[in-house]
Amino acid sequence: MQQRSVAFHTLGCKLNFSETSTLSRMLELEGFIKKDFEEVADVYVINTCSVTDNADKECRYLVRRIQRKAPESFVVITGCYAQLKPKEISEIPGVDLVLGAAEKFNLAKHISELAKGDSAKICSCDIDEVSGFTASFSMNDRTRTFLKVQDGCDYNCSFCTIPMARGKSRSDNIENVVANANAITASGVKEIVLTGVNLGDFGKGPDGNKTSEESFFELIQELEHVEGIERYRISSIEPNLLTDEIIEFVAQSKKFMPHFHIPLQSGSNKMLGLMRRRYKRELYADKVEKIKKLMPHCAIGVDVIVGFPGETDEDFKETFDFLHALDVSYLHVFTYSERDNTLAVEMKEVVPMQIRNERNKSLRNLSYMKMQYFTQQHSGQTRKVLFEIFEKNGMMEGYTDNYLRIQTSYRKEWANEVVEWVV
Repeated sequence: MQQRSVAFHTLGCKLNFSETSTLSRMLELEGFIKKDFEEVADVYVINTCSVTDNADKECRYLVRRIQRKAPESFVVITGCYAQLKPKEISEIPGVDLVLGAAEKFNLAKHISELAKGDSAKICSCDIDEVSGFTASFSMNDRTRTFLKVQDGCDYNCSFCTIPMARGKSRSDNIENVVANANAITASGVKEIVLTGVNLGDFGKGPDGNKTSEESFFELIQELEHVEGIERYRISSIEPNLLTDEIIEFVAQSKKFMPHFHIPLQSGSNKMLGLMRRRYKRELYADKVEKIKKLMPHCAIGVDVIVGFPGETDEDFKETFDFLHALDVSYLHVFTYSERDNTLAVEMKEVVPMQIRNERNKSLRNLSYMKMQYFTQQHSGQTRKVLFEIFEKNGMMEGYTDNYLRIQTSYRKEWANEVVEWVV
């Protein structure tokens, strides 16, 4: 029997990339040959996102591309968008199979049952029925791996569809995460980025019930002892779950990098209330102050949403001024976009799109200035840089411990190595 080939395309977050990588390894163990998405393959799998504004458009565009180059191939759509709008996706010409959150990791079984010419098959269930945890990690890059330790979310922010797409908060256990970290070490990877939907909520177990006493703090303490891994990063952590003990641990750790990414979403307490966030701006400012007191060199990234319903010019100015005064390094700025079945979509005081875009530009400019200032603060310092393995136009790049991007002429002996570097 001829071996079948499969190609993957991932939209969205680091969590999706870690899951795609795991799905790819699962199919390779089943005898599939992995191909590049640009090549002709027997099966194409698109792992979708619900956060980007044009998930539907991207999905249709990719399916059309596949139809043109490989009309006889099977097309499988999975991921957050597939869970949220399975019927809509199934009606895209060329789609053969739509897999919701519960069936994503049964991909091999579903592919084996596919027959060309049938109408698109939907394998999805109510998100409340989704439970269990499948550990995932990316292995496309020898330098850095994204390791999923938590999935789902029990928060109900008024703008967010992720709880509807990924289900309740659930997580791996510490023993399994450490075993995965050891397996990753064996492949020569130097840095692990811990990922999840709500990472600080780690410890609820695979079914979302707090049966164990494990916590995110205990997890990072155990990971510190894994031999071979030189660096860890915490991908993103809610401010109300970023405890003082986590900050203090990172400050004295030899392996956890001085780098936090902490979602804020708004610098206005009024807006935080409308967004149903679980903290006020004062708590956020306290966390930044605590980090900078213990680690003045620490990079801090911030997520912020502009143009949320009800955001007046005064509210936006409050956010801008708060961020301007805050000792943070860079911003990830999101323009609010309406999402079906969220509380925010019912809110009446809609901000015109032109104003949303102007506010986005204003904060992106602020982010640029913040990053310039943060970089200048470290000019002349010697910091440790982990260089990537890839060469592009004779150049290589890497990141310092505190997330400054460094570019230099390619040197083979520096690839996937930590090098002392004068910034």
